[in-house]
Amino acid sequence: MTLDEFRNLDPKDMPNWPLPAQAIVMVLIAILLMAAGYFLVLSDEMDKLESAKQQEEQLKQTFVDKKRQAVNLEALQQQLKEIQVSFGALLKQLPTKSDMDSLLTEINQAGIGRGLQFELFKPGNEIKTSEMAQVPIQIKLTGSYSDLAAFVSDVAQLSRIVTISDIGLTPGQGKDAARLTMDATAMTFRALEPEERLAAAGSLPPKK
Repeated sequence: MTLDEFRNLDPKDMPNWPLPAQAIVMVLIAILLMAAGYFLVLSDEMDKLESAKQQEEQLKQTFVDKKRQAVNLEALQQQLKEIQVSFGALLKQLPTKSDMDSLLTEINQAGIGRGLQFELFKPGNEIKTSEMAQVPIQIKLTGSYSDLAAFVSDVAQLSRIVTISDIGLTPGQGKDAARLTMDATAMTFRALEPEERLAAAGSLPPKK
């Protein structure tokens, strides 16, 4: 059947068309129906399938992460125990409130023992946390560079934890030119008393 013969067919008389023409039209109709079915039905299903695949990948990754955490849980618990033991050992190095006077005396004696002259030794206001209290001490003392360095070393080796920071050195004048004046902050720490711990715990916001 030629193209001209196909063009001469009457669309209103399709039942009487030649069989080849009817077959061509049926094939075209079937293709249109399949295309319409794909865009109306299958495209939505394909989108759902793709979304399900992405969700599957996310679930797999979540499973892998959870499994890794479970495998490392025992090691993490052991590390936590070691940290708690180390922290407990550090807390034992902190003086109590009743020990503070003797610690301040030790710091003072460390300077005097090196031949240093104190011009200022002033404990400041305590800064309390949930576990301890920080006690800053403003110090000003005069001596040779080697004696000042030895004093800092002696303080670092005390049985209690004491740090020295904010150090400033000022050279002497005239006959005291060989001597230096050191301004610094000695920071020590003390353990909280039981009632202070309770008060600190009561002031903390509730855990969520």
